[in-house]
Amino acid sequence: MSTTVSRTPKTIRSAMSRSTPSTVTVFGQDLVAMLGTVNLGDFAYLELFKRLPDERESTLFNALVVTLVEHGVTPSAIAARMTYLGAPESLQGAVASGILGLGNTFVGTIEGAAKICQERLPQSGADRISADERMSDEQINALAEGIVAEYSTDKRMIPGLGHPVHKPVDPRAQKLLRLGRELGFDDSSSRLVEALSRIASERSGRVLPVNATGAIGALASTLGVPAHVARGLGVMARAIGLVGHLLEEKADPIATTVWNRIEAEVSES
Repeated sequence: MSTTVSRTPKTIRSAMSRSTPSTVTVFGQDLVAMLGTVNLGDFAYLELFKRLPDERESTLFNALVVTLVEHGVTPSAIAARMTYLGAPESLQGAVASGILGLGNTFVGTIEGAAKICQERLPQSGADRISADERMSDEQINALAEGIVAEYSTDKRMIPGLGHPVHKPVDPRAQKLLRLGRELGFDDSSSRLVEALSRIASERSGRVLPVNATGAIGALASTLGVPAHVARGLGVMARAIGLVGHLLEEKADPIATTVWNRIEAEVSES
């Protein structure tokens, strides 16, 4: 004899937002009241943290997301432009094609850098760790030595280090790390990525600066962004840049030239 167990269906709910005929509320904030007073970066912060940032958090978070909006004709921009060539009726599809390439080589390394900081360090951030609990420079250096040795043994690249263009330093990373310190945030994560850069460069004999994604991963960790969504900062930012690339592509297209050159050079080879 079989027994049927009655289960009450799970209620479908979201605490993020609700709407009425005359209002829209986002995490308790009146959307209409925020229009004209809250910028895009602060609203993104609200979506992640369920509250608006204070002045320091706003300055740093906005700097992080602005950093990766634009970086030239990158692989993601090329993918978006080429997709737009084939489907000019689908701007959103072209943007999506560019976003799909934000993985462990480009932009997505934010997640890898953040994961190192969050798994190897105590919780950073002025509100989460006291000055007495912060690791000394000697402890940071010892930790970095171990991480570099581990990645070297496994023949893995340390996420957030190195750049094909920006050498010996990535100016974006330098500005972000300096900004975090000037704003008074705990710099444990920043010191760790800087130590990783120095030690990895010495061991490999190559110039491996902290790059923009390394700095963003470190500072996102300082702000409390979970590592598994840290690359989302890059996704948010680059989507804006890709829309700009498609606007330029329509006005002054290069995708057909890229296609023709590749086809010609492949045929010649």
